[in-house]
Amino acid sequence: MKIWLKYILGCALGIILSIILQSSNQSAIAVVQYLSDFSLSAGRYGLLPFLFFSMTVAVFELRESKALLRTAFNCVIITLITTAGFTILGVFSVLVFQPPRIPISVEEATTIYSLAVPENIMKLFPVSNFSSFLEGSYLLPLYVFAGFAGAGCASEKANAKPTLTLFDSISRVSYAVVSFFIDMLAVGLIAISCTWMLNFPSVLRSDSLSHLILLVSIDAAVIILIIYPLLLRLIFRERHPYRILFANIASIVTAFFSGDYNLTLGVSIRHSRESLGVHQRISSVCLPVFSTFARGGASMVLSISFIVIWRSYSDMKILSELPWIIIVSFVLSFLLGTFTNGGPFVALAVMCSLYGRGFDTSYLIIKPAAFFLCSVAATIDAVTSFFGTYIVAVHENLVQHKELKFYI
Repeated sequence: MKIWLKYILGCALGIILSIILQSSNQSAIAVVQYLSDFSLSAGRYGLLPFLFFSMTVAVFELRESKALLRTAFNCVIITLITTAGFTILGVFSVLVFQPPRIPISVEEATTIYSLAVPENIMKLFPVSNFSSFLEGSYLLPLYVFAGFAGAGCASEKANAKPTLTLFDSISRVSYAVVSFFIDMLAVGLIAISCTWMLNFPSVLRSDSLSHLILLVSIDAAVIILIIYPLLLRLIFRERHPYRILFANIASIVTAFFSGDYNLTLGVSIRHSRESLGVHQRISSVCLPVFSTFARGGASMVLSISFIVIWRSYSDMKILSELPWIIIVSFVLSFLLGTFTNGGPFVALAVMCSLYGRGFDTSYLIIKPAAFFLCSVAATIDAVTSFFGTYIVAVHENLVQHKELKFYI
């Protein structure tokens, strides 16, 4: 059975289970939550060694073919354009459709949110290189280590041959391990989707939050189903753009119900290789970079949420605040690489704190919908990573196209 079909079946069973558990005691729900957390951890098992060894080999090969700088430039351009474009789309949509005000909450903040930028910068060059393997959710230090290792191999070609052979072998073994857990994730999605559905009804009790959810969902649908296929068809002359979307179904399902970028990354890498036929030297570099930095979905959700909050607290016209909102949303999205999930809500709390003027705890009014907003952001970003990687691969002529029947 195809992986995407197994994932959808697992989610369908999870939704049915959530309906059964609605009237159950908290003990049963706690068990499902535990199984969900276990599935998330298991789904990421083996990802770090695979990323390091495969990225090291990929950086070496890209540098040898003199395509490293060109690939990096394309990744940067795609990241900037998609993030800026989705931020502006979010602002435009919320100004046009204007969700109703959300009742102001008197709840006090119990958690202080921070992006910890100075600390995360220090982690890029830890005392020991091997500390990069211990970060878990923050993968950027691992990418830096792999990049330097690949560049070092390129500068010492003769001496690096045994190392590259070893790294390539370990990469293939790690990929087999990751692939096994990606297959098993279909079972884990039962608990993950069940937990997600158990939280969802509480959001629908508020009409104002329902309008916000509907707006964000429509924006996501427009991006995924219309904007990306049109761009591939009109600009990149892709004859069948929806086949790329079809290859990404498993990643979309994983991102939406888990909201976990690292978990989705492993699923995306496997499908980009085995379904789209993207060469490993592109998928091993572009997908991790996009997953960490190309978070236009998070930026869009952040701008929409802040404008809704601002209108709930103020009767003034917001036009004069739009440049600040767009710029801050855009910048904060690039600082979320340390968050494997929940990043947009943390960024919203930071954004409200930066704005001040009594808005410091205003983000709490959308806290009940935070998990849904983060899921939508993760889904958009997963599609961005997949489409962006495919675009770079086509540009470098490193795609071996496959028929739909061979998609996994």
